[in-house]
Amino acid sequence: MKNILVVLFLLTGIWACGKKQEEKQQEPAHQDGEHHEQEGNVVELTKAQYETAAIELGATTTRSLSAVVTANGVIDIPPQNLVSISAPLGGFVRKTELLQGMQVKKGQVLATIENPDFIQIQQDYLETESKLEYAQQEYSRQLELSKENINAQKVLQQAASEVKTQKARLAGLKERLITAGINLKVLQTGTIVNSAVIRSPISGSVTTVNVNLGKYVNPTDVMFEIVDTDHLHVELSIFEQDIPKIKLGQLVRFTVSNHPGKEYLAKVYLINQKINEDRTVRVHCHLEKDEKGLLPQNFVKAVIETGANPVTALPNQAIVDFEGESYIFVQRPEGAHPDSTSKGAESEGLIFEMVQVGKGVSESGYTQVKFPQEFDGQTPKIVLKGAYALLSKLKNSEEEEGH
Repeated sequence: MKNILVVLFLLTGIWACGKKQEEKQQEPAHQDGEHHEQEGNVVELTKAQYETAAIELGATTTRSLSAVVTANGVIDIPPQNLVSISAPLGGFVRKTELLQGMQVKKGQVLATIENPDFIQIQQDYLETESKLEYAQQEYSRQLELSKENINAQKVLQQAASEVKTQKARLAGLKERLITAGINLKVLQTGTIVNSAVIRSPISGSVTTVNVNLGKYVNPTDVMFEIVDTDHLHVELSIFEQDIPKIKLGQLVRFTVSNHPGKEYLAKVYLINQKINEDRTVRVHCHLEKDEKGLLPQNFVKAVIETGANPVTALPNQAIVDFEGESYIFVQRPEGAHPDSTSKGAESEGLIFEMVQVGKGVSESGYTQVKFPQEFDGQTPKIVLKGAYALLSKLKNSEEEEGH
């Protein structure tokens, strides 16, 4: 009986030692699992999850992307497309139907101006026209008499001078009437009016109305402003250190404040040769095509493409933006690619690490990337498609662990 107890005691000790040894062997694996769970930039997928997310792996490529200069500016209009309209001879406003924002055509009547001085100008014009007719007839008579040596040469010269004087006076009065807006065809019938019309010199949109019925306007008063927005351009302010990079004909990509989601194109047309007080230089750019929706004085954010350079780039969809930073996902060496032909095809665990990168220029769906120093000389497998799916899973996992 004593021997049996001794054997049982020995067996119990051996079993206890084995149990402790087994727990000790399992402990590192458990701690390693906890390490992976605690890493906030690592996501692990099963083979099924990998296939569902349609993830594609690849490497960076070297592409020629255009270097850019960033700038701010405004939409502007050429001087000939902004017109301030006034009454050249002044007068009282008797009629106008203009409102700000209305569209007008070239030659359209904008207002009717009444001025008693118009009567005197028309009267002078008709009288001068009559005097000119008489002077021409007198000159013809004197010319005939001079051929027969009946009159003195001096009389003929006086008749010729009178014709020239009346012609000059009539031409001046005619220009005054045209400037005032009086219809000469109506005046030729002998009808004298005390009002004239103001017509639009261009087609465009009314931006300013400074008159009302009955108001007296002086020749220097601006009654209306009309802008033609069919030929807008971009005025950019470029810092002086960037000016050597700017050349005529370079492509400009820009967005405007009232439509930030749409990109417009222009080209550098003129570069000012003066540095302003804020150490910037004005650069004048012409739109590639006339665009609807642009308004004068729209704020502009622009990039000027200054030339193509070979850079390390990735497709835009490989780069994810999170909390103001840019990241990519790389496959860790221990995470095998789920390819049935590869040795790692039997492994279910695929591990991806989120790595912060710097972004450079973007063009044609690719963006320049700058890797951290620890990646120098390495060629990691990068997630080219499905990066946002990995980011979503990573953040969802963090939220679940937080709860």
